[in-house]
Amino acid sequence: MSDYLLEVKNLCKRFPIKGGLFGRTVGAVNAVNDVSFKIRRGETLGLVGESGCGKTTLGRSLLRLIEPTSGEILFNGKDIMKADANELRALRRKIQIIFQDPYASLNPRMTVGGILSEPMDIHGLALGDQRQKRLYQLLDQVQLPKDTLNKYPHEFSGGQRQRVCIARALAVEPDFIVCDEPVSALDVSVQAQVVNLLMDLQKDLGLTYLFIAHDLKVVEYISNRVAVMYLGNMVEVAESHELYGMAKHPYTKALFSAIPNPNPMIKKERILLEGDIPSPMNPPQGCHFHPRCWNASDKCRGVYPPVVEQTKTHQYRCYHPIS
Repeated sequence: MSDYLLEVKNLCKRFPIKGGLFGRTVGAVNAVNDVSFKIRRGETLGLVGESGCGKTTLGRSLLRLIEPTSGEILFNGKDIMKADANELRALRRKIQIIFQDPYASLNPRMTVGGILSEPMDIHGLALGDQRQKRLYQLLDQVQLPKDTLNKYPHEFSGGQRQRVCIARALAVEPDFIVCDEPVSALDVSVQAQVVNLLMDLQKDLGLTYLFIAHDLKVVEYISNRVAVMYLGNMVEVAESHELYGMAKHPYTKALFSAIPNPNPMIKKERILLEGDIPSPMNPPQGCHFHPRCWNASDKCRGVYPPVVEQTKTHQYRCYHPIS
């Protein structure tokens, strides 16, 4: 058995743009462009980047909630891209997702008991007398009281709703969960509780996470490794402590310079990027970051840089890395 639970190879997702009287394809948005990475069993890979860089599209493509344009997605050695409807249903029992907005991702007409029972019904789990026992077990895992089952989503706070979403993901006993910005819609104090809950569940159940977020300190806290995306490309991947201490890509360096320091007496160098993010409809030739990069050269403007292995655990795409 491979050490890697998930292997993604050259994944691409392009959204066609229709125009004209007959709705012809006149262009495409390159949301995810030739992305490759691996996730070990039991680890958390953090995924960060500016809004619109393709993080959520990548996460949803792994479950084929959005159909990828090309590439390979190997889960436990099985290619998800080649799975038919029945195989995909079986695979989705092992791959679940926690959505960003706990207010929009729960059906307001269903009780929590119905919400948690639905995935078990689909996959034929915990039938008969075992159902109630399993529901109580799920509530206990996410630290909600038993009377939660008879209530509706509008009766809960945002943090409680997100716990229900986590319980729904756990209901089918998954191995891998895509956490799509699961704490960004919550208060700061509640964020810490939910992140700690996810870490406890990972330890108890042996879960593997892809953790998508904007908060770089949260990602550093929960992640074993961190990947940085820019305009549909993965520009740097490394162990968490290595990336936060020795980032090589200029974009990663600029991104991390925005992390606020809790000590106001310590002055920190802030790297301010000039210009706007290029359009994914028409990305720049060569390195997509070069119009905003202070280290760019003619080489950067010509050909997109290949993957450079700093170490076995640290890779980046840049001709002029930060020393």
